[in-house]
Amino acid sequence: MKPIRHYAFISTILLLLTLVSGCGNDQVEQEPQKELLVAAASDLTLAFTEVGALFEEETGVPITFSFGSTGQLADQIENGAPFDVFAAANIDFIDRLKEAELLFPDTQTTYAFGRIGVATLPNSTTSVETLDDLLNPEIKKIAIANPDHAPYGLAAKEALETAGIWDQVEEKLVYGRNISDTLSYIETGNAEAGIIALSLYQEGEVDFELIDADLHEPLEQSIAVINRTNEEELARMFIEFITGPIGKPIMESYGFIVPEETE
Repeated sequence: MKPIRHYAFISTILLLLTLVSGCGNDQVEQEPQKELLVAAASDLTLAFTEVGALFEEETGVPITFSFGSTGQLADQIENGAPFDVFAAANIDFIDRLKEAELLFPDTQTTYAFGRIGVATLPNSTTSVETLDDLLNPEIKKIAIANPDHAPYGLAAKEALETAGIWDQVEEKLVYGRNISDTLSYIETGNAEAGIIALSLYQEGEVDFELIDADLHEPLEQSIAVINRTNEEELARMFIEFITGPIGKPIMESYGFIVPEETE
């Protein structure tokens, strides 16, 4: 009987060790994986998707982008949205959040200047090479991003006003929620023409004519780290990556004007 009790004792010990080991593994598995949440203006969709993939490769940390209108994203951040980084299409919105003490001020960086242009479908029967061409009666709908909260929409409005044709085309205007939404109006044929970001232009998808940058205020695009982030180090690394030797050429390839030096 003694050997039986001995074996039973050993079996109990082994079972307890297995349970303890299993609990330890569960604790390791339950450790949250690092992730970076980036709120970014819609004009950055193509460029940031490419840069983000390279950042993930280098750091092993996945990035989740939320692309949208800069003004609406700023509102979400003010209302507590859990973003780590905010990349705006206009520096004014970064300044607004800085004044509200929602950013790390030293992380604010001008990372690019954007450009706008007139876009039409390649098979369009109406040629649009200048803003004045938008007065053509065959163009019944012109898409721009909502100027109330989208910097690229505001730039489009300023350009139309400076060109002296805002009042003449205002009734033709349809407003996208953001600049990507504006492009969709053109691609789906719901607008004969539109004013979009150069950074979203893809050859063969639409025809595109640049608008003189002097017709609107500069689209100075700024980025910063949200100060309630739990991933401050990674967020700072992402900004350095965007403005560094890997990110800069990619941004330039999408038509952004990249500052020679960032603050």
